[in-house]
Amino acid sequence: MSLRLGYSVGYWSSGPPPGALEAILEAERLGFDSVWSAEAYGSDALTPLAWWGARTSSIRLGTGIIQMSARTPAATAMAAMTLDHLSGGRFILGLGVSGPQVVEGWYGQSYRRPLERTREYVSIVRSIMRRDAPIVHKGAQYRLPYDGPDASGLGKPLRSTVHPLRTDIPIFIGAEGPRNVALAAEIADGWLPLFFSPSEDAFYRACLEEGFATSGESNKADRFEIAAPVPVIPGDDVEACANMIRPMLALYAGGMGAKGTNFHFDVFARMGYEDVALKVQHLYLEGRKDEAAASIPLSMVEDVALVGPAGKIREELQRWEDTCLTTILLSGPPTLLPVLADILG
Repeated sequence: MSLRLGYSVGYWSSGPPPGALEAILEAERLGFDSVWSAEAYGSDALTPLAWWGARTSSIRLGTGIIQMSARTPAATAMAAMTLDHLSGGRFILGLGVSGPQVVEGWYGQSYRRPLERTREYVSIVRSIMRRDAPIVHKGAQYRLPYDGPDASGLGKPLRSTVHPLRTDIPIFIGAEGPRNVALAAEIADGWLPLFFSPSEDAFYRACLEEGFATSGESNKADRFEIAAPVPVIPGDDVEACANMIRPMLALYAGGMGAKGTNFHFDVFARMGYEDVALKVQHLYLEGRKDEAAASIPLSMVEDVALVGPAGKIREELQRWEDTCLTTILLSGPPTLLPVLADILG
């Protein structure tokens, strides 16, 4: 297979995902390229990655994603340099703005101008990791040293006391909207899409090309990475396999974000499923979650996942290999990973 494989631990529920360490060790044994942690408003992305990553030796360790509102750019740069040292240069810094419900409801910050915030955030993190000068940043979202009306006046530009193992730790950006995807291509080293569909490949390639052109870096597309979670559920009964995906799609299309401000809803609408997404959202917000999941057609599942017998999955995999993706991120218990690797290999 031309695509690399990664393993996504995913979100915690009431506690650590069962078998997570065993799955990560199995992924490394199978030659997976990377493992990814996540955070929302429960567990953080860095601590588990350090804890489990300490048992590995070769697999790359990525945050998928760190929410920018959870940490200042300096705190994120400190964590990135620390974990990169401890892992021997295997760290990938995955960043994202999250959404207004989490940013304002959980972190107590304004969600305004997320693209501007992303650009400034990445710029500061990169400056800290280069360590070529004390940090001075006078932006609309971040100001270092702080010089607001309540400033003490004692702040001064500082340079990290730690020398980074790598001054170019790769930064990936989680993005779904076209402007954010273009921004990722312009200022980052990789893109973390959610609900990527081969049917939307041309749309995303256009967004990426816009960003590559703006970056000023020739041949940036040659080194740019795109790692997308792709649910893979093997089994003889296609509909039964799809039923394992439907509740998750219903949650994101219908229940993640406020009505009218749900970026996942927008992704499915662009795929041509706006009517379905509207129905799912209506049912989900009424608390009729099972009905919402049941209303998702098989075609919508198959646009973003690989389900059914092994032969069917192998045949459909070609669609994904023909896209801009460089890595497929898999999930599941450790016993499933050899099966998936064999089917996809």
